[in-house]
Amino acid sequence: MPRLSEVIAALENLWPAERAESWDAVGTVVGDPGQDVTRVLFAVDPVQDIVDEAVKLGADLLVTHHPLYLRGTTTVAATHFKGRVVHTLIKNDIALHVAHTNADTADPGVSDALAGALDLRVVRPLVPDVSDPDGRRGLGRICELDHPLTVRELAALAAERLPATAQGIRVAGDPEAPVRTVAVSGGSGDSLFDAVRAAGVDAFLTADLRHHPASEARAAHSPLALLDAAHWATEWPWCELAAAQLDEISDRHGWDLRVHVSKTVTDPWTAHAASNPTRTPGAPN
Repeated sequence: MPRLSEVIAALENLWPAERAESWDAVGTVVGDPGQDVTRVLFAVDPVQDIVDEAVKLGADLLVTHHPLYLRGTTTVAATHFKGRVVHTLIKNDIALHVAHTNADTADPGVSDALAGALDLRVVRPLVPDVSDPDGRRGLGRICELDHPLTVRELAALAAERLPATAQGIRVAGDPEAPVRTVAVSGGSGDSLFDAVRAAGVDAFLTADLRHHPASEARAAHSPLALLDAAHWATEWPWCELAAAQLDEISDRHGWDLRVHVSKTVTDPWTAHAASNPTRTPGAPN
């Protein structure tokens, strides 16, 4: 069985820490480099429910997409929820490793997994990594559909293929407009509107779209359809991709690793109440 240092080296080869954004906090958060690793759990969020799942599973390593401490801390006291996470991990000899923006821009990365979940054909990065001579790394992906779909059909496909959340898929644009090209970006994507407009795609699938950027994007490029999914749902497919990559590495090295993907929903929104479509603003109750 491999030691933690060997598994981490393999993960760092997939997602080098130096490719993370300068503001990011990636890498190993908790763990003894010399400990043996037999089970690995992949998840999006390093929250208590996921850590408890890792304990129950008997995992030695938890790999998450989101950092535990993004802005630093002065305490890991168990009186705080992040401190409780650290205490639980250490008490149960579970290491924690984070691959965030370095996994976003990887080849393949988070947006490749999102595209793959919808059977979209990846053409190129939406925002290429200028340090990649092959032009395959970068933020987001520009994709093509094998057969055109309407915006309504594409939204239905996303709702069917992505993990179920209370939000589902929000849509802006003509539901019957044809879609042949799609830009996708796992996680928050409204900082990428300039690149989306420049790409000339028919639709943009991402998460966390805010009112003003979405409104401005529609006004500046009205044929562009927007599909807004839950943040967690757009990034969860990466867990399956990453687990498959580690499985392949394990087989190649002859390691006896058991790799798992958490199906625990850690999207923070738990319910959704649909509006009455016939009620106009100012109408009496």
